[in-house]
Amino acid sequence: MKRRHFIRTTLAGSALLSAFPYELLAGDTRLYPHDRVTLGNTGIELSRMAMGTGTNGFGGSSDQTRKLGIKGVSDLLRAAFDDGINFWETADQYGSHPHVKEALKKTNREEVVILTKTNSKTYKNVKSDLDRFKQELGTDYFDIVLLHAVTDGNWNTNMKGAMEALAEAKEEGTIRAHGLSCHSLEALQTAADEPWVDVDLARFNPGGARMDADVDTVQKVLTRMKKNGKAILGMKVYGAGLLLDKKDECLQFQLGTGITDAFTMGIDNIEYLRDIQKRLPEASVRG
Repeated sequence: MKRRHFIRTTLAGSALLSAFPYELLAGDTRLYPHDRVTLGNTGIELSRMAMGTGTNGFGGSSDQTRKLGIKGVSDLLRAAFDDGINFWETADQYGSHPHVKEALKKTNREEVVILTKTNSKTYKNVKSDLDRFKQELGTDYFDIVLLHAVTDGNWNTNMKGAMEALAEAKEEGTIRAHGLSCHSLEALQTAADEPWVDVDLARFNPGGARMDADVDTVQKVLTRMKKNGKAILGMKVYGAGLLLDKKDECLQFQLGTGITDAFTMGIDNIEYLRDIQKRLPEASVRG
């Protein structure tokens, strides 16, 4: 009850960080990045945290691919997998498909959950992307495929072809769930009520940093989305680096609000991974 009351009445954007209400978000059980959770109504079981490969990802590369190369990213994903983190997030835009493919060579495919994204907006191009992604990732199916970085509030009308291509792939068993990552309030509002959406990747943190609107507004939309049976993945957990001095607050917020089913973190070194593995269980019960 206390968490639901907090969600309704307390969130106030960046003001939240000046007097963070730890006691309202504290849980009774320590939560870990490797905990297995079920993603909404999709039936997909995955680790609570995803290993993101797209920090500052654009033009076919990211911090991970630029700094670590194929072997480095692969080794990092494998290290996380060995610790029980089996959820890997990638995208065409990040250029990290070959890096994930390398990690999969030493992993049972069925034990890993892969999320990728396409920037294409038409039926033909999405179908072509899926064929290419299979080769780039070395897999014959995807767990989750999202339309990437959508800003158009009328995306469910203007991108009907792309939606149809993903729906067909789901029917054929090529993908298990589909949805989108939202980069505008209008797109997020549409996603909340669109029946086609299985999964939404939403920017969500207690400071409102790099989000689609202020915290209270976004949370209300996400609450409606969750009530409509959609799975929600959190991103920009540390506000794209703007909230690095508030890591504990950001992690507790991500867990304590009860909005996101899981979340992704753009991790580019083993020390970063170990820090989150240590902080998350402590943040989950901090009162």
